[in-house]
Amino acid sequence: MSNALAHMQRIAAATTPEDLWTHLLDALADYGFDRVNYGATRQGRPGSLGNMQDAIFLSNHPRGVMSEYFDMGFFMRTPMFRWVMTHTGACSWRWAEDERRAGRLSAEELAAQDMARRAGMIAGYSISFADPSPRNRAAMGLSARAGLTQDNVDALWAERGNEVLTICQMMHLKMQVMPFPVQRRPLSPRQREALEWVAEGKTTQDIATIMGISPAMVEKHLRLAREVLDVDTTAHAVAKAALLNHLFAGEHVPFRNLSFGPETDQLDR
Repeated sequence: MSNALAHMQRIAAATTPEDLWTHLLDALADYGFDRVNYGATRQGRPGSLGNMQDAIFLSNHPRGVMSEYFDMGFFMRTPMFRWVMTHTGACSWRWAEDERRAGRLSAEELAAQDMARRAGMIAGYSISFADPSPRNRAAMGLSARAGLTQDNVDALWAERGNEVLTICQMMHLKMQVMPFPVQRRPLSPRQREALEWVAEGKTTQDIATIMGISPAMVEKHLRLAREVLDVDTTAHAVAKAALLNHLFAGEHVPFRNLSFGPETDQLDR
């Protein structure tokens, strides 16, 4: 069995977002990509990614060198971000360097690209995933390990890029059917249970009887669920929680989406 097939089988068998992420990192390390960023949203609109509280951001870059890059939104100013927002497929980071040499990068893009370099993102590839829904956007940035040049990465991609792309696509598709580990704080178990009973068509009185609480407490759980999800109606709360795969998910709803590497001011390369 090839390493690529073994990696894909492990990814396909993952049962939690955490396991899925771990398997992806193990797989990509075999190809020389030891730093990975993944972002996805299901709430986007034309020209916008929607509310960032409803987006996934996963990274194994050290938090110490990535906080400004993520927390202040510098990743959205990079030339590769512009590429993934307007294309699907895979793109060598050579494209961004060519754009820079041709003078086609804005001042913001130049600053963001320089910050990415300082964070260790020097040679690599970006992937923009195709999706049938125009509201869904997802992309991945693969950073090559220290010592590999863009020439090395492009040569590897020419030989084995289809394997890497397929592994990343499988991870992305698997993530779409798992509870979305978004940035906002999670629903409590009781808030989620109340929403699940609403999704089943139960009335407030029905839910009170089933959960063994008063109707007023049911209304409180639903109100707090609306606040957590930042919506105005319970119907919208049910729809949004379902869109994020947070209903009927058992105990598998993640509490945080940011998964960074070691707390350090220097990349551990």
